[in-house]
Formats: sequence, C-alpha cells, structure tokens
Amino acid sequence: MNCPQCLVVILPTDRFCEECGTPLVADAQPMNGIKVCGKCGSIDIDGDGYCVSCGFRNRDVAQDRFAVERSPYLAGVCDRGLKHHRNEDFLALEAIASPAAQILVVCDGVSSSQTPELASQTVAQTTCEFLGDRLTRSDGQGQNNAEVMQQAIAAALKAVSAIPYKAGANVDPPSTTLVAAIVQEREATIGWLGDSRAYWIAADASRQLTVDDSWLNDVVASGKMSAVQALQSPHAHAITSWLGADVSDNAKPSILNFPIPSEGYLLLCTDGLWNYVPEASQIFALMQQAPSHEAAIISHYLVDFARSQGGHDNITVAVLYFT
Repeated sequence: MNCPQCLVVILPTDRFCEECGTPLVADAQPMNGIKVCGKCGSIDIDGDGYCVSCGFRNRDVAQDRFAVERSPYLAGVCDRGLKHHRNEDFLALEAIASPAAQILVVCDGVSSSQTPELASQTVAQTTCEFLGDRLTRSDGQGQNNAEVMQQAIAAALKAVSAIPYKAGANVDPPSTTLVAAIVQEREATIGWLGDSRAYWIAADASRQLTVDDSWLNDVVASGKMSAVQALQSPHAHAITSWLGADVSDNAKPSILNFPIPSEGYLLLCTDGLWNYVPEASQIFALMQQAPSHEAAIISHYLVDFARSQGGHDNITVAVLYFT
C-alpha cells in the first residue's frame, strides 16, 4: 500500500502517513443504506474498507455501538462511549445447543498500542471461535474446560501477534485485555488477562470473580504500599498483563472455575463500566432498577448508565442470566 498523497509505503493498519502527515482513515458514512467514503464521497469501497477512488481506509461507524443477542438469557452491548473517537473494545458471544454451553468474550484494546481496535476484535473472535469449535467437537466427553480456555487464549495470542505493526515505533504492538467465560452445567470457567472483569451478581452473593492484573494490585500484594497509598500513584490502574506480540513468556492467563450458586447474572465488562460502579453491590443495585431481567435489556441499561456518567471510555457489557 502507498500513501495517496506522497506515495510512500504504508502499512494497512496505519492511521496516518508518517512521511507527510496525511490522514489515512475516514468514517464511512451510510447513505440510503450504502457506505460512502468519508473523504471523497465515492461508493466504491472494497471489503477491507479502502476507497478504490481515493485510497482512504474507511472506518465502519457501525462498530461505534453494536449489540449481540443469542437468547433472552445471553446478550451484550459494545459502545464507543462519548469521549473516544473510536471503539477499541470488542464483544463475542455464542450459545451452543449440543452439548449445551454458552461462551462470553470481552476485550478492551490497549490505547497506547498500535491498532488496538484490531487487537480486541481479533482476540475476541479467535477466542470465541476456538472455544465454540472445541466444545462442539468434544460432545461433552472428557472435556477439561480450564485447559480448553488456556488453549483458546494461546490461539488468540498467536492471532493478535500476527497483526502487522511497525517494530521499533514509539507505540506498542497491537494489544488487548481479555476476559472470557465458558458456562456448562451451571459451572463457569473464566480466563483473563488485564483489567476487564467478571462479576457474579445476585441478591445474596454478589462479588467480583476476577482480580485485575494491575500495578496497584501487584504493589499492594508485595507489601510495598497500602491500597490507599497505591491509589495516589499515576500508575495505579496500569495493567501488568495483556495479549500482544510483546508479552513475556510468563504472561499466562488466570483461570477460575465458579459453580453458579443460585439465580443471578454472570457479568463480563470492561473498565468503561466498572470505573463508575467498581463494587459488585453497586452493580446489583443498578441492575435492580432495570425494566426487565432479560440479558439484552440489562446490557443496554448498564451501557447507557455508563454513558450517562460521562462515557469517558469505551464500554462493553456481556450478560448471562440464570433462573
């Protein structure tokens, strides 16, 4: 690929030309159901989003907010929020009929990395597809879901590491957090890296299931600082684990098996939600005000709440409701 202005060689993932500064990405604007190039107005846009007429790569504004609904019990919403110029989160869900299982995957692209929106989408889709394939082929026989989760995340790491990027640039290679869950026979197997979270939300036992991979948690666990002291640091919420080409060999996912104890919700979300309601009890109180127990309505309700609080980050919520 070449810059449409100065013709210097560029990567497909570049957002601007480093040689002349020309922006390389525009928003594809829908007109009568047809995508129109955000720069020149042409309708000749190829499958990768590039305008054949002017060479601009068009961003799909449909990704600013999208919903996934697999059943009244399993749904999610991914939203750009109000402050970011693009949505770097991604969401993937699947419901398998035989053997009966549900898959939830939520990713938050690392903003300091190159093309974080591609990283989150690649990891979410790869993880969900791998889990779905393995669960379907196993037919429920002899399946160790913790091992399958580890294998799925390893496959996602390989996929995100294959995204083209400029080595040696002053930004990191494409990177993302991940939280994923397999649910079978009322037992959830949860895997994560980073600070996207899983919660169990119920009347008598709401709690956070994951532990953030963060500088704050590491320094408090080491005894070097109290939580109050650590929170004063600008590094407090820096993540210490993620998926990307630059991860160290010891960056392994945390895995948790959680038996579903009662009626309630398994909730996966990015920090675009939990920054406003970090405690499980706060999320429970908020969900009690939703107009319905259905997963889709709960998901929209939580995302809209985060937007009403300022929407300072991308927001993703995935919900599985147990009766």
